[in-house]
Amino acid sequence: MASPQGVIGSAARPSESATWERRLPLIIVAAVVAAYANSLNGAFVFDDHRTIERSAAIQQLWPPGKVLSGHRPIVDLTLALNYAVHGLDVRGYHVVNVTIHLLAALTLFGLIRRTLTLPPDLSEPRASARADARTASRPAPFLAFAVALIWAVHPLQTQSVTYLIQRCESLMGLFYLLTLYCVVRGADADRRKLWYAAAVASCALGMGCKAIIITAPLVVLLYDRIFLSKSWSEPLRLRWGVYVGLLASWLVLLLTRVAQHVLFLPSGAKAAVGFGFKDITPIEYAATQFGVLAEYLRLALWPDPLCLDYNWPVARTIGAVFLPGIIVVGLFALTCWALRRRPALGFLGVWFFLILAPTSSIVPIRDPLFEHRMYLPLAAVVALIVFAAYAALRAAFARGGWSDSARRRISTGLVGAVTVVLIVGTNARNRAYADKLTMWRDVVAKRPNHARAEYNIGTGLLERDEVAEAIRWFQKAVETDPRMAEAHYNLGKAHAKEGREDDAAVEYAKAVEIDPRMAEAQSDLGNVWVRAGRIEDAIERYRLAIKANPRYAPPYFNLSQVLLTRGLGDEAIAVLRQGVAADPKAARLHFALAQALQTLGRLDEAAGAYRETLKLEPGNASARQALDALRKP
Repeated sequence: MASPQGVIGSAARPSESATWERRLPLIIVAAVVAAYANSLNGAFVFDDHRTIERSAAIQQLWPPGKVLSGHRPIVDLTLALNYAVHGLDVRGYHVVNVTIHLLAALTLFGLIRRTLTLPPDLSEPRASARADARTASRPAPFLAFAVALIWAVHPLQTQSVTYLIQRCESLMGLFYLLTLYCVVRGADADRRKLWYAAAVASCALGMGCKAIIITAPLVVLLYDRIFLSKSWSEPLRLRWGVYVGLLASWLVLLLTRVAQHVLFLPSGAKAAVGFGFKDITPIEYAATQFGVLAEYLRLALWPDPLCLDYNWPVARTIGAVFLPGIIVVGLFALTCWALRRRPALGFLGVWFFLILAPTSSIVPIRDPLFEHRMYLPLAAVVALIVFAAYAALRAAFARGGWSDSARRRISTGLVGAVTVVLIVGTNARNRAYADKLTMWRDVVAKRPNHARAEYNIGTGLLERDEVAEAIRWFQKAVETDPRMAEAHYNLGKAHAKEGREDDAAVEYAKAVEIDPRMAEAQSDLGNVWVRAGRIEDAIERYRLAIKANPRYAPPYFNLSQVLLTRGLGDEAIAVLRQGVAADPKAARLHFALAQALQTLGRLDEAAGAYRETLKLEPGNASARQALDALRKP
């Protein structure tokens, strides 16, 4: 590292330099706002529908037991707070996401600045590294600013910020950075125990966001050894309590059942991650990650094209693994070499590989590649580029005899130009999130023959009642992937909307053949059989739907109506009682139960069921009128 006269040209007066240093966080804030201002009206897309729009867990903030019972309780708690304040108004969710990202950027700025200004007695013991730490201290704020600024506005971050449910990635990233930052602050603070307690608390909160933070204790230990300690024994001797606390935070993964889900999937459950996922073997997944890691690096250097859903192919041939394997193995070898010869640089490689390790190892995940997984690893790539550019410019300025003012203009201009280009790219990428049809058409344009994207386009069109066009896209989806049960089911729904019951029945039947646990398809096929007069077949389908998903209300209601028309009132009531027991908040089932009880003359029980209906739906006029009629003598 060089003196401030190097890249930044900080030969300015100390008071002037201090003033600019105080402004650096404000510039980061302004840049993030500029990058994400056009994201605030972006729609719910992809998993947002399941985890936010249709999530019952986030709709009840108090008591907190339900919202904190999921795999990611801290994320769900923030979503529940959003819902409590403004319901499903998408802008509030975006404001929180951008705020989380901004806090992460400021934390990264603070972490790098403090790392570059560590006093000699806390830095790496090698003499050369100690000298580097001393000379780096003066331009440190500006180098830290450049890294944090570029990281914050990089278009690759849009998936972690603008794709709302990926708040779990950015919030975990914030807690990851805070964990390390608090350890660094505690190393030379008077009240170090408070900082260390904050580090452990941050790590535990991160575990409640996403399991990727499982690597934090090891990353902290390596940082401690490289930047804060003179030997491997020193971190454990001076900060043993910190490491006990960080390791204890892994218990959160047990309490939230994340560890059990990854290592052991219960029979009958649908796996998307972990060794219970059978569509790809651990060895195939690990081989595929060579290409994935190479793609991550490419996107970090040239973030175009970006895609919500890459549909990344599984690497099953030597040709698919060879070239990316050479790149990744070579970079890993360089990291190992640097850890010994240039530990500070080696730490950047460790940061990249370790944080990606949980999603780029042998643990299978349905989707091998997602951009949001680069949220924290991108910091290492940006830091390496910024530090390399700093060294190159310092050498060029030294050879050319440039004046301090020229150095400042060139350095500021370069950082500013890169930032503006990246903000423009981020703005452009945010526009793809304007609505889900725009996003999925973008995916198909970039990844043709993508069944999930074709299916989602069809779903969006069906919601708009553009049925004929929706059918075309569903047909493309089932041609691309004939085993996609959801596409067959929605194709059946589209046929039903057009009154083509026979075609609908064919698609529903294909859906349940592929996935017998699809309760919606079983129930809708039962509805088709009722209209066709095949009552016994309909009853069988309704019972299969109930077995597939006991909390899905429609088959209870539909089966009860069929039984009532056949004069089997007691059986119908038993079915409805089974339904309200499975889902006590299903107002429709309480109302149907009340009507059935009234029909059979069981008026006191009917009145009770009407009252339960009104507790759940106070505005249900039919239930109130019926209850009032029962009260009249």
